Amino acid sequence: MNQNIMKKYFFPADSKKRKTGIRLAGIALTALLLVSAFAWSAGLIGQRNTTRTFLENTPDSFPAGYRRAHGKGICFEGTFHASGNAVPLSIAQVFGQKDVPAVGRFSLGTGNPHAPDNSSRTVSMALMLTSADGEQWRMKLNNKPFFGTRDAVGFLKQIEAFKPDPTTGKPNPEKVAAFLKEYPEAKKSMEYDAKAPWTKSFAGSEYYVINAFLLIDSNGKEHPVRWSMRPHAPFVSMSAEERKKAGPNYLFDELKKRLEKAPLYWDLVLTIAEPGDPVNDPSQQWPANRKQIIAGTLEVNRVFDQAEGGCRDINFDPTLVPKGIALSDDPVLAARAGIYSHSYNDRVREIGYGKATDAVGKPKKDNSQNK
Repeated sequence: MNQNIMKKYFFPADSKKRKTGIRLAGIALTALLLVSAFAWSAGLIGQRNTTRTFLENTPDSFPAGYRRAHGKGICFEGTFHASGNAVPLSIAQVFGQKDVPAVGRFSLGTGNPHAPDNSSRTVSMALMLTSADGEQWRMKLNNKPFFGTRDAVGFLKQIEAFKPDPTTGKPNPEKVAAFLKEYPEAKKSMEYDAKAPWTKSFAGSEYYVINAFLLIDSNGKEHPVRWSMRPHAPFVSMSAEERKKAGPNYLFDELKKRLEKAPLYWDLVLTIAEPGDPVNDPSQQWPANRKQIIAGTLEVNRVFDQAEGGCRDINFDPTLVPKGIALSDDPVLAARAGIYSHSYNDRVREIGYGKATDAVGKPKKDNSQNK
């Protein structure tokens, strides 16, 4: 701002006017700081990671209307039957209501919505339970029981460290070594990925929430927990040879065939932390001897294509929890809310502009008799 203008309006000779000018200058400075803070938090200025950063690698040619992660999926409907065992731990009605409507999604751990099923070891379950009081509990679970790094930024650094060097076609050993020095816990995750079996069915997979949450009881006491969906169907692994011969949609086709015969079931298992267990580090598992409670059983009755709607238009943000469940201070959990929001907004925008004909289903042919 011009110095003469500053002196005239903000620092006039008159004492009363000077005080007014100082107040106006303070207001202007505060406004400038607020605007700058907003721009910084949105990633508009400065060099830093934001939740939008996690979607920057999405190609411009990405099919419109699909999720940016776990793009290939199928909707399901069912019912959660609460056991009542978790009522002493939480006032959430979902734990005491006998039958709770459930809608969810099984998906493959890849962004490509048209990827073959043998392209990823990761399979996932997303779920939304809506209790009679209108409260919703949304969750996102994977078949891997922990996260690769202690925070979300580590995930980005791992991607960068393992990018193939243009000259060798392999990751730069120095970058990999530097990353593992900063995030030594990632080595455990890499070893797990190299050895973990591939599942032959969505039905026999156990799905884990990697983050800790807090159950709040009627006295206001907090109980740190993690949970998983433990299948009634047995786990069956798939060999490398079987994967090579399998069709591109073998997991989804097998799921449909199972449900034609009978419903599928998973127990909601709550694992209760003890003092000293890390509740803010999703890369660390809790000891196997921790107390577990079966809070209820999920019954899945049918699956249907996500183009029909249902799960397609739900943001399965795991931070959306009912009264009686609270978020822990896990930094990955905090980051997931923003990432899910960006992905949801992107695909809703594409659907709204009519770009997502594949994701929402092909338009029906005009009937001349109705014109």
